Amino acid sequence: MEIPDIRRRVRAAIEQARRDAAARRERGDAATRAYDAFLVSHAVPAFNLIAAALAGEGHRFKVSTPADSVRLSSENAPESFVELVLDPTDDPPVVLGRTNVGRGRRALTRERALRRDIASLTQDDVVDFVLEEIGPFVER
Repeated sequence: MEIPDIRRRVRAAIEQARRDAAARRERGDAATRAYDAFLVSHAVPAFNLIAAALAGEGHRFKVSTPADSVRLSSENAPESFVELVLDPTDDPPVVLGRTNVGRGRRALTRERALRRDIASLTQDDVVDFVLEEIGPFVER
């Protein structure tokens, strides 16, 4: 191989990497906008409804919205919570459901993606996720 051929291929690889990065940033920006709308219209209202229903059953929980997420935490054990966050490290970004259960000095954390398409997430998806994860908090 000749040096000019290698340089041409290197330039092509650099240009492709730049195009890929720009497309990834665009997907990330679109996902962030969709996630912000999802939080306001679906996630936070669903968490508030669940907290109210749990209070009616004698379980005290509070809803908070720290740093672009929504969290349902037990008033008796604030280190135990269920939350939704945007994971921007995936391509495309994905909404992660995270559950943290305190067991003495240990904390058990579990994460899973709700769905790849953020714009199609509904309040039912949020409720289903929280109800699947709430068991350890209300079993006692």
